[in-house]
Amino acid sequence: MSIQNQSTQPFSGQRPGTSGLRKKVTVFQQPGYLENFVQSVFDTLGDCSGQTLVLGGDGRYHNRVAVQTILHMAAAHGYARVLVGQGGILSTPAVSCVIRKHAALGGIVLSASHNPGGIDGDFGIKYNIANGGPAPESVTEAIFQFSSSIAAYRISDAPEIDLQRLGRQQLEQMVVEVIDPVADYAELMQQLFDFEAIRSLFAGGFRMCFDGMHAVSGPYAQAILEGLLGAPAGTVINAQPLEDFGGHHPDPNPVNAAQLIGIMANQDGPEFGAASDGDGDRNMIVGRRFELTPSDSLAVLAAHATLAPGYRHGLAGIARSMPTSCAADRVAAALGIPCYETPTGWKFFGNLLDAGKVTLCGEESYGTGSSHIREKDGLWAVLFWLNLLAVTGKPVQQLVAEHWARFGRNYYSRHDYEAIDAAAAEELMASLRIKLPSLAGQNLGNYVVDYADDFCYTDPVDASVSSKQGIRIVMTDGSRIVFRLSGTGTEGATLRVYLERYEADPAYHHLLTQQALAALILIAEQVAGISDWTGRVRPSVIT
Repeated sequence: MSIQNQSTQPFSGQRPGTSGLRKKVTVFQQPGYLENFVQSVFDTLGDCSGQTLVLGGDGRYHNRVAVQTILHMAAAHGYARVLVGQGGILSTPAVSCVIRKHAALGGIVLSASHNPGGIDGDFGIKYNIANGGPAPESVTEAIFQFSSSIAAYRISDAPEIDLQRLGRQQLEQMVVEVIDPVADYAELMQQLFDFEAIRSLFAGGFRMCFDGMHAVSGPYAQAILEGLLGAPAGTVINAQPLEDFGGHHPDPNPVNAAQLIGIMANQDGPEFGAASDGDGDRNMIVGRRFELTPSDSLAVLAAHATLAPGYRHGLAGIARSMPTSCAADRVAAALGIPCYETPTGWKFFGNLLDAGKVTLCGEESYGTGSSHIREKDGLWAVLFWLNLLAVTGKPVQQLVAEHWARFGRNYYSRHDYEAIDAAAAEELMASLRIKLPSLAGQNLGNYVVDYADDFCYTDPVDASVSSKQGIRIVMTDGSRIVFRLSGTGTEGATLRVYLERYEADPAYHHLLTQQALAALILIAEQVAGISDWTGRVRPSVIT
């Protein structure tokens, strides 16, 4: 076997989190930059001889080049087998599924999730462990430490693999198995949901629109919705994955999925709409002339979970990220099961799922999932909703209205201030932390502050502590304002402000969301001084 030792380019001192390393494509194109991360992963894992690795990505620009590099490095490190998606394609949930089904040591996911793609866009890489979930901080910290000290990487100089040809190929002593990226995932979905009922729904004339956003979910949706379930051809739009996502931002929210929202706003349009993001792990659910928040989606799925075959025996518990609305908490209380409030990040759900403490999980950023894998799963959520619609015979809006009548409505919105000065963002958060002790008991407009804190989480499984996970201002009526800096961007910082108002009275369930939250929006500005710190008079995106 021919091995080359090459010098490396350090990855800019950035500690890769559970969402991995995300930078501009041009940064990843620097000689040795990608190789540094991959070599550091393999150094962290130790002896990989005889092991299986799963590899794939969302098809964005630089994906195929990166796949070939990683395959040749895996061969140089003694892997026995690599399962790679045809064309280098595998959605993030499919990677988790394949890791678990084939008992792989882990997998490498190539994606910057919902970030823009193309030659001027973003690229990303992360490592998932044997349970199929994102690597914990202990692993990502070790990767960073190795990256800071290595001087060379190991790679084979063998010819490239044909990523389009299904089946086994040889790379040095390693078997590269190019797999159908949809097959294992589709098999798992058929174990969870009533495909016969959903087929009957479509056979009866039911119409939906799924927006693949020219991202990775398109082929999965076509194969499952139009293929296995019999939805009419054309049900899936923007189905072909493109290296630049068609020039669009592959984030499934009402702003970026404007084409879908326009289709669903038509009185004669489809009964059901959905979209997924760049790497297929997020979802947006839309009814005819009706937009559903991710928080409410999680709550409705939890309340009706036993209608799906894979969940007929009920739920062990529910977990939600702290910024997600408390709608799921009320469902858990009614079901007599626990609801865990965790920091943002799927790894926190992974611990609870592995321990059997929860079955369903959700984040407000359009991410929902369950114990079937260890990642959030966009198409899974869409199939879950189709299962509910097929069994109940009720449209989305009716199911949600009935849910609010039973549990009350959690008006909810997220205001994003994107690409702001990172130093100013940190100073804003620091100033808020100083104010926290004095906020309790204050009258703020029509609200009285019950407590204010910087969320700290103690994991009930491993007792690990995660501090400074977001600033919460909680009112005596349960309304909340949450401030948090997001780490998913590649330029500056993103300040996210989450606003929540609980309304039990059905007479007030008809209000427009921003109207219902107007008082809390003013309080957020007054308390944090967002415009003073950021220079922004309005959010970049409201969802």
